[in-house]
Amino acid sequence: MGFIFNLGIETEFFLFRPTANGGFEPALKPDFLEKPAYDMRLLLNSMPVLDELVTAMNVLGWDVYSFDQEDALGQFETDFAYCDALTMADRFTFFRLMAGQIAAKHGMFASFMPKPLANRTGSGAHYNMSLASIEGGANLFVDEKDPRGCGLSQLGYQFIAGVLRHAKAICAVIAPTVNSYKRLIAQGSMSGFTWAPIFICYGNNNRTNMLRIPMAGGRVECRAADIACNLYLGAAMILAAGLEGIAERLDPGEPNTENMYHVAPDELRRRGIERLPQTLAEAIAEFERDPLSRDVMGDAMYRAFVAYKTEEWRKYHTHVSDWELKEYLRFF
Repeated sequence: MGFIFNLGIETEFFLFRPTANGGFEPALKPDFLEKPAYDMRLLLNSMPVLDELVTAMNVLGWDVYSFDQEDALGQFETDFAYCDALTMADRFTFFRLMAGQIAAKHGMFASFMPKPLANRTGSGAHYNMSLASIEGGANLFVDEKDPRGCGLSQLGYQFIAGVLRHAKAICAVIAPTVNSYKRLIAQGSMSGFTWAPIFICYGNNNRTNMLRIPMAGGRVECRAADIACNLYLGAAMILAAGLEGIAERLDPGEPNTENMYHVAPDELRRRGIERLPQTLAEAIAEFERDPLSRDVMGDAMYRAFVAYKTEEWRKYHTHVSDWELKEYLRFF
């Protein structure tokens, strides 16, 4: 179709230390802030491991332009230059290996579990996406005269519409674990919002939508993806859906500009906005029934993915958890 798929990934992860009893704790101390996001003291305390990681990324030519302490204690994010999707998938996969090895040198371990702490935010891997022209490399999602005011071209809106059409199936691949769906909640046991999406919708510079158009325009950010995903598969699914939207000239409707967590159910129904899957079981069922899944993966990978993830859900669902024992063991 004459396009290059460019992709930038925000890599979020935790640094923990093993404890003597076989558990774990945040690698940084003291835990003196309820929300330590962007706290410079904690960032400086973690500099030995972060400096080694960022230096390695830059030696590899990744061009890191920011890194920070995120919302939870010991949670970090690195941001580096976008590139074509296949190269980014290589880098993303290698990043997890590299970060884990560097953390181990400092007596820590890096966790890429989407939601390791129930009362803290989870770790995303937001996909920042655009299409460029093969001839010249110009960003085809840019439109400074966008009548909807988001700085996105008609091609970009068509891409969004395709992704929204297949969002439930895509979710199984970009949020691929049982634990992923404990991240895709509005609040849960936390004191504040998670800022993770729960509805299939898009908007302007608004973090409560699944698909966000950042303030500068010219790209689309998928916020449902988490750090446990296989980027080769996730990028393939989301690209195929977006290209379908372009081929069929789909329109996603008007952007949502308000906090979507606060929109009443009746209003969501009026706008035709549905929820993302709330469990891995739901997501796999949607993946299995969507023809796009088999088209993207081919028969063998499609069957293997469904079988493997169905078994993962079965093992989780039949496990008796500590929560169940506390809740029911002596209840009656």
